[in-house]
Amino acid sequence: MPIVDLMSRCMTDTTTVQSFAGRQIVESLDREFARLHSRSCAVIQSTPADLLYTVTTNETGSLPSIGEDVLRSAAAVEQTFGGITANLWDDPFEWTLPEYLSTPVKVIEHLGEVEQVRQRAFSSFDVDACLVKHVATPSGETRPLVELLLETLIRAAGYQGRATATLKFLSAISTPGFII
Repeated sequence: MPIVDLMSRCMTDTTTVQSFAGRQIVESLDREFARLHSRSCAVIQSTPADLLYTVTTNETGSLPSIGEDVLRSAAAVEQTFGGITANLWDDPFEWTLPEYLSTPVKVIEHLGEVEQVRQRAFSSFDVDACLVKHVATPSGETRPLVELLLETLIRAAGYQGRATATLKFLSAISTPGFII
C-alpha cells in the first residue's frame, strides 16, 4: 500500500494504525528520510566548490545558493528531530553558516551529523501506532507525529529540489538519481 494511503488512514482513524502490525509506516518514512539524506549528499558531491555558495539572479531577484538550500533542507530535518528528541526547536540554519561549512566536505560532514540525529529518533519509533501520538511544538500546539514528519519531509525535499535545479542551472553537471 502506498505511503500516502497509509498516512491518510492514520490521520482519519487511530484504530487503523493501532491494528496495523509492525512498523510498515515507520519504515517507509525512515526510507524516505534516508533517501533525502542520500540525495543531499549527491547534490553536494556533484557541486564544484566554487559553485557551492554562488548566488544566482533571475528576473525576480536573487536565488539561494546550492549550499544554502541543502543546508535549509538539513535544518528542517534537524529542527524537527531535535524538537522530538530533545525539545530543541531552534532553527539550526542560524548556526550552520557558510563560513563554517565552507567546503563540500564540511557540508557532507554536517549532513552526516543531521542524519545521525534523525536515525536516533527513528529508532525510538517502535510501532506505527506511535505516529498518531501528539507532539508539542514551539507554538504551544500539539500535532500528530506523522503530520509533523510528513510536513518536514515535504519542506526539506522542496529545498533540496531548489538546490538541484540551481546546480543544473549553474553547470552542465547531471546529478545522479534526480528527475526534475
